[in-house]
Amino acid sequence: MTYDYTEDKLVQEITVIKYDLPENSYVTLKIYDVLGREVVRLVDGFQEAGYKSIEFDALNLTSGVYFYKLVVSSSNPLNANNYTSIKKMLLIR
Repeated sequence: MTYDYTEDKLVQEITVIKYDLPENSYVTLKIYDVLGREVVRLVDGFQEAGYKSIEFDALNLTSGVYFYKLVVSSSNPLNANNYTSIKKMLLIR
């Protein structure tokens, strides 16, 4: 199972987070502050296989370091391929 997942990024106000799902999966994509508090939940549900592009509007957040966490759980019970990735982003105003 492979994932195309956007690398660490520098953000001003609006950015796009991209990933590719090789199979139908349950996906969560959340933004956390530097203290580990969830500040935004962008995705939380089942998605079909394919390329995904999620727009993140950071207008209501202050400048600083944030982390975005992608968790993908396979929908196939015979295939226990799960994936988790955390990337850093720097929000600058």
